[in-house]
This record gives sequence, C-alpha cells and structure tokens, in this order.
Amino acid sequence: MAFIRKRRLERELYSKERFSLLLLNLEEYYFEQHTANHIKNKGCRDERKFRGSLKICSKSIIFEPDDNIQPIIKIPLRDCISIKAPEDSEAKNPFTRDSSGGISVVCNQVFLIKERNIIAPYKTVRGRTEHLFQLDVAGKLGDVVQTLHQLYRASCLDKMGDQAAMITAILQSRLARTSFDKNRFQSISETLHMECKAEMVTPLVTNPGHVCVTDANLYFQPLNGYPKPVVQITLQNVHRIYKRRHGLMPLGLEVFCTENDLCSDIYLKFYNYQDRDELYFLIATYIENHITEHTAESYMLQWQRGHISNYQYLLHLNNLADRSCNDLSQYPVFPWIIADYSSSVLDLTKPETFRDLSKPIGALNKERLDRLLTRYQEMPEPKFMYGSHYSSPGYVLFYLVRVAPEYMLCLQNGKFDHADRTFNSLAETWKNCLDGATDFKELIPEFYENDSSFLVNSLKLDLGKRQGGKMVDDVELPPWASGPDDFLRKSREALESQYVSEHLHEWIDIIFGYKQKGTEAVAAHNVFHPLTYEGGVDLNRAITGIAVTCNGSSVFTTSQDSTLKMFSKESKKIQRSMSFSNMALSSCLILPGDTTVISSSWDNHIYFYSVAFGRQQDILMGHDDAVSKICWQDGRLYSASWDSTVKVWHCAPGETLSSKKHRFELLAELEHEVSVNTINLNAANTILVSGTKEGTINVWDITTATALHQLPCHSGTVFDAAFSPDSRHLLSTGEDCCFKVIDVQTGMVISSVTTEEPQRCFKWDGNTILSGSQSGELLIWDLLGGKVTERLKGHTGAVMSMWMNEQCNSVITGGEDKQIVFWKLQY
Repeated sequence: MAFIRKRRLERELYSKERFSLLLLNLEEYYFEQHTANHIKNKGCRDERKFRGSLKICSKSIIFEPDDNIQPIIKIPLRDCISIKAPEDSEAKNPFTRDSSGGISVVCNQVFLIKERNIIAPYKTVRGRTEHLFQLDVAGKLGDVVQTLHQLYRASCLDKMGDQAAMITAILQSRLARTSFDKNRFQSISETLHMECKAEMVTPLVTNPGHVCVTDANLYFQPLNGYPKPVVQITLQNVHRIYKRRHGLMPLGLEVFCTENDLCSDIYLKFYNYQDRDELYFLIATYIENHITEHTAESYMLQWQRGHISNYQYLLHLNNLADRSCNDLSQYPVFPWIIADYSSSVLDLTKPETFRDLSKPIGALNKERLDRLLTRYQEMPEPKFMYGSHYSSPGYVLFYLVRVAPEYMLCLQNGKFDHADRTFNSLAETWKNCLDGATDFKELIPEFYENDSSFLVNSLKLDLGKRQGGKMVDDVELPPWASGPDDFLRKSREALESQYVSEHLHEWIDIIFGYKQKGTEAVAAHNVFHPLTYEGGVDLNRAITGIAVTCNGSSVFTTSQDSTLKMFSKESKKIQRSMSFSNMALSSCLILPGDTTVISSSWDNHIYFYSVAFGRQQDILMGHDDAVSKICWQDGRLYSASWDSTVKVWHCAPGETLSSKKHRFELLAELEHEVSVNTINLNAANTILVSGTKEGTINVWDITTATALHQLPCHSGTVFDAAFSPDSRHLLSTGEDCCFKVIDVQTGMVISSVTTEEPQRCFKWDGNTILSGSQSGELLIWDLLGGKVTERLKGHTGAVMSMWMNEQCNSVITGGEDKQIVFWKLQY
C-alpha cells in the first residue's frame, strides 16, 4: 500500500518534528524559520519562555515549541492587528515600534495544534491576544518584520487572485535571489547539465526550490531547507519517468526508481513547460538504454495473455492516465467490484455478487438514474448527469482518514468531517453510492492491497460521535469478512475472479477509454460536470490572441497555457516563449515600431514585453478580475475585464535603452452591469463597442466616455464585435449562433443571420465576412445574401483568434488545437 507506506516512512524520518507542510493552508508556501522564544505574560510575575522555532509562511506565522506538551501556534496573517519591532521607526504605523526586544504580534484569532502531540481538530482561540517572539539572531529582526509586513499586505487584498499574484511575486523574487548550492553535489567530478526553479509535489502541498541535474544525479533543494537540505536521486536507479499534468497544466514530472511501486521517488512541478521538457529529455536520454517504454496497448496485450493481473493492469492504466498518489486530485481510481455486503458467505461464482461493470456508479440504480436523466434533459448547455466526480481529494481522504488524519485536517481547515459522514461502514458506503443524490465515488487501490490499516483506528483518533451515540472507530466490515485482512484478501480474490476478468474492459472503457466523452459518454450515462471531469477544462489549448510585426516577419501569440510565443513567419518555428504568470493570457497586440508586445492575463494584469531585450518590461495592475481583451490606438490602451469595466489608459512609454518604466494614467472607466468579454474600436478612434457575457452590445462615445446604446443582441456570450470601415455599421457574433448587424447611429438591429454553429471570431470589410467557427472551419459569407460562399477546413478544434493584413489577403488563425495556420486568400 504505497500511500500508507510512504506516510509511515515520513513519520519515522521526521518523528521528532511536529511541524509539517500540512499545517499550512492549501496553496500556501513555507518560506523560512528562525529559532526563537515565545514569551508569555511579558513583565509579569508569571512570565514564561518557551523555546522553539518560528516559521514564516505566506499566509500565517507558526511557532513550534520544543516542548511537545505545548501546542503549535498558528496565527493567520489576515487576522493580525499589528506586527511590531524595535527597529521600526514610523511611530504612527500600527506595524511599528515596540520596546519589548522582539516581535510583537497582536491578532484576533489563533489556532492551537497538536497539544500534547495528539493529532486532533485544531482549537480556535478568538479574541484579541498578543504574542511576543524573541529571535536568537537579533540582526535578522528587521528583515523578518519587513517580510511579515509584505505578506500581511498580500493577505489583506480582497481578491484571491490578487493575493495569489502578490505571493507568487514574493516567491519568485526569493527564488531569483538564490541558486542551487553546488557543494551539495555527491562528487566534485559531477558535470552540471541544467538548473531551474520548480516545486516538489506531495499530496495537498508543494514546496518551492531549485532543481539541478548532473551527469550522475537529479537534485532538488527546497528554498526553506525542509524537510531536508537536498533530495537526491541517482540517475542509475531511475526506472521510469513520466510527464504529468498538474493543476490541469502540463508542468509536472514524476520519477520512479522502482518498477512496480505506485508511489514515485520525486514529483516535480515546473513554472514553465520548457524546463519540464528539457529535464525530461536529459533524464530520458540517460536511461533510454536500460528501460523499455510501455504503452496502453502493450499493457493490454500482457493483460490479455495473463502475464499481468487485473490489479497490475489497472495500476498501469492509472499511471498512463496521469494519476499519481502524490496528487490527491488525480489519485489512482479502482472500481467497486463486490455488490454483496450483507451475506455471511461471499460467493464469487454468482454474477449477482458483482457490480455491473458496464455502467458508471451513477447508472447502477435505475430509479436514481431516471431522476438524473429528467434533470439532464431539462438542463441548458453544458449538460451533465453527475455534478460530482467519481474521484476527488475529499473522497480519497474519506477512505484514508484513519491513516492520514493530518491530510484531512489540512483539506478541511483543521476539522474532521461530521461523524455520520465519515467512512463508518462498507455496507453504508456502498448503499449511499447506489442511492445518494450526489455520491458517485469509486474506490482506491488500497482496497485491493495487503495493508488493512486504513480500516482500523489504530491512532485512536477522536473522529466524533454518531447520531445513535456510537463513537466512530474501526470501519464496520461485511458479515463475510472475519477481519480487515480477510476483507482485503477476499476483495483481491474478487478483483482477480473470472467474472471480473471477463467484464473489466467495460469499466475501463468508461473510466479510461472511448466512453469518457462525447456521444458514447451520453449513451453510457457517463456525463460529468465539465469542471469535475478530468480533462474537462484544458488550460493548454487555444491560441487566444495573435499579433504580427509591421514587416510581417514575426508572429506573436498568447494562449491559455500562460505563454507568449514568438514565431518566425518564414521558418514557421518558435523563436521565443515567455511565461509572465501562472494564469491564461487572453489577448495580445504589438505597438507601432515593433518594439513592445502587450498581453492581457486572467491574473488581472497587463504585461509589456520588450522584443529588443527579450524580457518583461512592465506590468499594469489595472483590474479586479481577469482582463479579457485589449486594444491600442494613438497612445491609448483600452482594457476589458470580467470585473464589468472597460478602462482607457494613457501610456507614456519608458525609454527603451534605460530602466525607466511606462507611465500609466487612467483617463476613463466605462461601467457595465456584467463581465465584459470583448471590445473593439472604430477606425477614427472615437467609438468603442463592448460585448458582455450575457449577450449585451454596448456602444460608447470615448471622447466623452458616455454610452450611446445598450442593446440586448445575443442570448449568450458575445464572442466578437467590430465596426465597418466607414463606422456606420457594427457586426457582432455570439454563442447563440447569430451574426447581428447594427446601425451605429440609431442602435437598431438591421440584419440577423443564423449560423449552423457559433462563430468565435471574424474579419469583415462591410460586406464580406471571414469567420472562424466552433468546428475549426473558416467560412466566407455573403452578408447581404446571408449565406456561406466558401468553406475552408483549418483546425481540428474551434478557431479562437484571427489576424488579417490591411490588404485582406493574408490571414493567420489560431485554434483550440494549439496550432496557428497561415492563409493566402483570394476572394
């Protein structure tokens, strides 16, 4: 049982230290620690000092006393009232001056954790309290307080996106100021091949640091030195290496030094896929001579010939499907096999003993399925049958809470689940999966392994009292199991039985195969919510914006994988690839002179990139939500955002050959009622059109910043809108499969054309339209006749963005298929 074995090993290695990264909030970083005293009742007769370690984290201050009797103290930065130190000099600042000789933290809430070294729900102490910490090294006091002030400011930002962006900036700054310590090499003769920044991934937490690969070893050095100064993997011992998707982005890499184990030796997440791919290439090249690459087809042949068991086959398929025990959001999934939890004897010769493997969990109960299908038929797009998934971090820890309680406390903000919702009984859990309105979970591999500890409350955890008054303890087993080990043995026998061997492929088709999506998924009643179904949201798709230099030699694109790429039009190859943030870039443009590219991002920011110097030049933190589209005209930048505004900026460029930044002046703010998805300007730069996510077209006089028209034109999101060359007419398209032509002066819709499918983007000359469709085709329209005159097959997914030159004969399109296509048009 790989997960449990790994956790047990970690407890043995770090048994003396009660602190772990699991005490942090989700998506929180641990930066540094300092030996210190925690002083209680300063200046009083009962003053006491507690020796320990002060941890500075991105969202909290944590003090771990050396005395295990005393609780760990966690102070959320957002709950701080003041942070003071004697070196501070601004007397009126609530975060300044104190004569105590240490750091004084006043807060209105603290958490007490692991008192008497007992794993239990966190105790919350509310009300104003003061905590005084004296560092051993007094010279570090100023730096520590400065860091705490900076992190406090981040914690006070209203938007979670702003908090994350500021903390990420602090983290990246720390990483940039440090590098891998070459003294940590195993041998002075090692040759360095690559060094980059990355994060080591373990369930629920990531730890930032530096990765280094030599001709002999792979190293990871945590920025905070925790849990040890360096992690080392000998390349000679590596058996397998896999690229992984982490957080729905292709940034992960997992390395195994064993052939059959489920848990890897290290899982790394990189900040850009180029570093990930380069490291993969270096290690794969080293080990290619003594490992064999396995595919799903090769494993299937081995399974069909009886060379590997059903259990082994499922493990391999999970691995190939990017599932890892280091990532609870993509933990390996195994099927419920047994349907009988009431008989005294388990009869594996009867088909009714087994669950129907041809159906997903949600379709096993016909009455429940009928209710779900009725709701499905009445539901607007995107339709789904099941709002929750068959695998999630909560479901994994539901099963493993008795052996991984600290993970459950981390996931649920210091609390265990309600006693009646805990994993109490196999029979109850199976019944709820059959009948429950929102419970469609499958099992995890631990149910078919040898370690039964996850079924036993050996840690004597206080998991609460059920409604009937019974305390939650060991998991209640079916009558046919004499004990936990016997239950697992019979579960393995069932998994390897003839019935399952004959039908397992049906379940595999649903979970890993052709019945996951599309019409086959609908026919199999296997449709999950897009945001819960693995792969339903692809952050590495769609070119989102295209910009071309004046001479046409270089093409810049933005995409939802957060990168700005520069292509050579002549060679059709990538020349540069830059990543500004961890979130999608939504559009781009190039300023006159071809020296600066501007791109907008879902992280609320607008980025300026210097083409000449190949680096980020400036950042405009302009909005409170994602920036969806930008335009430029005559020294003014126009930005649209999901925060329901369009902003007009005057941008005075910085001097290219110096370090001077752009100067931004907000000239106007155009308020909308809902999120703005797209904007465009007329040729004279006097009128702006904005399209919202609710289908409204707004026409603005930007010389006076007043609204001319507000028109409910579409029944869904407006994808694109643009003026005719003479500015008399306006064309828009949306997800309702309609083109609308609007008279700009009167605001009247004078023409409406229904299309076969949504048109995501277009260019037009007032009469003829070139549009990019949802299916990937380019369509040429006779607008007056309302018909398609030519169809051009371009992409295998939706056409997301389009660029056209002034002569209307050169076109570049970007698609959902991650491709850009160059066109020469004659029409």
